[in-house]
Amino acid sequence: MASYCLTVTRLRLALGTGARRFHVSAAFSAKAKVAMSRFEPGSCINYEKMHENINTVRRRLGRPLTLSEKIVYGHLDDPVGQEIGRGRTYLRLRPDRVAMQDATAQMAMLQFISSGLPRVAVPSTIHCDHLIEAQTGGTEDLQRAKEVNEEVYNFLATSAAKYGVGFWKPGSGIIHQIILENYAYPGVLLIGTDSHTPNGGGLGSICIGVGGADAVDVMAGIPWELKCPNVIGVKLTGSLSGWTSPKDVILKVAGILTVKGGTGAIVEYHGPGVDSISCTGMATICNMGAEIGATTSVFPYNHRMKTYMEKTGRGDIASVSDQFQDDLVPDKGCEYDQVIEINLSELKPHINGPFTPDLAHPVSEIGAIAKKSGWPLEVKVGLIGSCTNSSYEDMGRAASLAKQALDKGLKCKAQFTVTPGSEQIRATIERDGYSKILNDVGGIVLANACGPCIGQWDRKDVKKGEKNTIVTSFNRNFTARNDANPATHAFVTSPEIVTAMALAGTLDFNPETDYLTSPTGEKFKLEPPTGDELPSRDFDPGQDTYQHPPAEGGSVQVDVSPSSNRLQLLEPFEKWHGKDLEELMVLIKVKGKCTTDHISAAGPWLKFRGHLDNISNNMLIGAVNIDNDAVNKIKNQLTGEFGGVPDVARDYKASGVNWVVVGDENYGEGSSREHAALEPRHLGGRAIIVKSFARIHETNLKKQGLLPLTFSDPNDYDKILPNDKISITGLKSLSPGTPLTAVIKHADGSQESISLNHTFNETQIEWFKAGSALNRMKELQ
Repeated sequence: MASYCLTVTRLRLALGTGARRFHVSAAFSAKAKVAMSRFEPGSCINYEKMHENINTVRRRLGRPLTLSEKIVYGHLDDPVGQEIGRGRTYLRLRPDRVAMQDATAQMAMLQFISSGLPRVAVPSTIHCDHLIEAQTGGTEDLQRAKEVNEEVYNFLATSAAKYGVGFWKPGSGIIHQIILENYAYPGVLLIGTDSHTPNGGGLGSICIGVGGADAVDVMAGIPWELKCPNVIGVKLTGSLSGWTSPKDVILKVAGILTVKGGTGAIVEYHGPGVDSISCTGMATICNMGAEIGATTSVFPYNHRMKTYMEKTGRGDIASVSDQFQDDLVPDKGCEYDQVIEINLSELKPHINGPFTPDLAHPVSEIGAIAKKSGWPLEVKVGLIGSCTNSSYEDMGRAASLAKQALDKGLKCKAQFTVTPGSEQIRATIERDGYSKILNDVGGIVLANACGPCIGQWDRKDVKKGEKNTIVTSFNRNFTARNDANPATHAFVTSPEIVTAMALAGTLDFNPETDYLTSPTGEKFKLEPPTGDELPSRDFDPGQDTYQHPPAEGGSVQVDVSPSSNRLQLLEPFEKWHGKDLEELMVLIKVKGKCTTDHISAAGPWLKFRGHLDNISNNMLIGAVNIDNDAVNKIKNQLTGEFGGVPDVARDYKASGVNWVVVGDENYGEGSSREHAALEPRHLGGRAIIVKSFARIHETNLKKQGLLPLTFSDPNDYDKILPNDKISITGLKSLSPGTPLTAVIKHADGSQESISLNHTFNETQIEWFKAGSALNRMKELQ
């Protein structure tokens, strides 16, 4: 069998259009492989090595493998000696590449700088997509972002050049769309500092969202640890048609599994229904798998993926994928830990929300449910795009509906915004007329960026606290996420349903049965949406927005001003003192849902993501205090006065008092942002004690030297009072699988002890002892 090392290299053509093409080289020498994987923007994956690893593990386990297992185990650092147990053991893996969005890349690069290493060891890229606020329109918003964020963009560009990282400039597009268009392909193992990195599963890749510290490990050439995931199988039968879209698949799955049902598992789609879904549609489904807590999601390699790769200049990779196809699909007879079956022919359009992405409703029923629940029926704004739904096909199907309305003289009753996923998508839909149709129907085309999906939206049409409804094709709809207004009822659905509801202006509009009325009084029904999966002509690459790192970056200067309020060099956290943690204050006992948005809000706070002390002023300001049902209002047990959560934490720290946070179920769900772990550590936190954790957040806490602990008995949550002091004992003998003890000292002098579980392995215990994973890395250099 031939040995292939596929390297996607970006060739710069001397053309004014900045056109991009791809070249695939095979059979590099070992020396060339190292050079290319280090200095080139493309991935390097040795399919033959992965094939050997898969066979080794299959023989060891003596059973057929799922696709998820093939790709994950195919990247084991030691396939012969690695202990493998689904949901039990920690795997040491060798990812092919790293991707970072600009909001998380700041802290990741600051940590990499602190490591003292001269250059990244694997292909890595930075993508500028989070810092562009939606105000008036794409061109104006992009220009303003470049001016406002000049210091941060300069830091990211220069640090990328110095350390060998590719840099996608502002305006290039959303990280996940760029990865799908350029870096994902069947069998790749990629980690990204964003929770929606699983988007790449639409191209048969295992793409996993992580915190910045994990990215630093991989960029440093250290094997990356992942708890061996369980595998949930979703068998798809039938075929999509009419108003039903790929988005409806994941909306349905979210309703079945809930926001924590996928925790610790990879969701693997399979079955005959897969072939009715486009490659970008599969990416949509995988993208929103983050909302069920899944480690990632993946589809098997098929002709849809091959066609997409050919259309995006990667036909040679598709040809080699064909040769290794058996490694890119599940083995016959493989077993899943859980199986869900969905008949696509029977699946109806869905809409989920408000306030949580797993509250699923058929579109046909949402009107009645909204009336009964008192949710506002008027749709104020419809928003399409985002990393979840901004493909050429998505935009084409939305435009087909807009065109029908325009033909009848009808425009949107609600405000309507359009967010292209990438510069390539923006340029292509503009060339092919989709942008004009969407604009003519009342849409505003925003910048190629995250925008309102992550709270980067300068919304003017409602006041804060005003109850209202918006419908989006985004992935997440937590309270106040999109516009900082806790009274906004946000619903997530497909771009087609968003467009239909924006035209009707009401949530109780069912396009399958209801009629619109034209300005002349004519009643008409919308025909089901249509749209080409891919453009008939080649994609238009648009403007050239990629900065390739120099072969040698040692002379590049990276400046961080001591007086900057945007960037701050990191100081190492203190080591564990070797003793039990005595009489820790309860900073806050959190009531109910507490996402990373509650712990470290985005929106206007994104500008401080590179400055740990400043960003810490938003710590837990969105969490509900069980003591008074208020947000950002807790009692300072030292003074007896009430104050904001960060303010009280700073007072405790200044007084030499450490503290804990007590929380509920699935604590830290949502974004991968490690600031939700860095901030508590920076302000004096030592442990987070909850009923259960979301995967990424639990790992991020460990990486920063905190103790993420869970109640052995969830009912013990009720034993802790806000004015208690807690001692965590047994730390000197901290070991995998052995619970710790918390001694609760009540204000009346009484005490009681409870058992706390943890998931630390031996390596992670060393992180805790050293004060952080980064400290431990430096100890081992």
